[in-house]
Amino acid sequence: MPPKTRVAVLISGRGSNMEALVRAAQAADCPFEVSLVLANKPDAGGLETAQAAGIEALCVDQKPFGKDREAHERAIDAALRERGVQVIALAGYMRILTPFLVDAWEGRMLNIHPSLLPKYPGLDTHGRAIAAGDAEAGCTVHLVTAGVDEGPVLGQARVPVLPGDDEHALSLRVLEQEHRLYPETLAAFCRDLG
Repeated sequence: MPPKTRVAVLISGRGSNMEALVRAAQAADCPFEVSLVLANKPDAGGLETAQAAGIEALCVDQKPFGKDREAHERAIDAALRERGVQVIALAGYMRILTPFLVDAWEGRMLNIHPSLLPKYPGLDTHGRAIAAGDAEAGCTVHLVTAGVDEGPVLGQARVPVLPGDDEHALSLRVLEQEHRLYPETLAAFCRDLG
């Protein structure tokens, strides 16, 4: 069996999608391993979750870098390269990336977004879907490019918008699909890399 692709998961919070990727990576036939979980905030709950799973958890705190986002990303990039990371999976990483990191990892950085892109890039996706009267919502895994949530789509999952749905109810059903879609899509992506 070929060596597993070394994936770093970038988070800003509790990291429920990171947990789904870690669970998937435990399967013997999974083509990737989560070798690092990296957060931009020291209080990101997902760091403890990663440590508990025996995965290196690292915080590259954004605060000391002030408004210099590229300098922060250069520190992140150095940490990733020191650890032999091959692919980045953004999982609730709540910072818009600069061209530096996007270009450095072009074609090797994935993100999951809670809408059926190209619909509703950015924030408040569930509220926008409900307000528009959409019959379905969902999530998208895509490659990261310079434009926010504009990269090539690698996979999507759809969920119905039910009568009486509010943002919370819809978000829970979409999140359930995110936890299925992201591991499947990342696994297919890593198999194709090999």
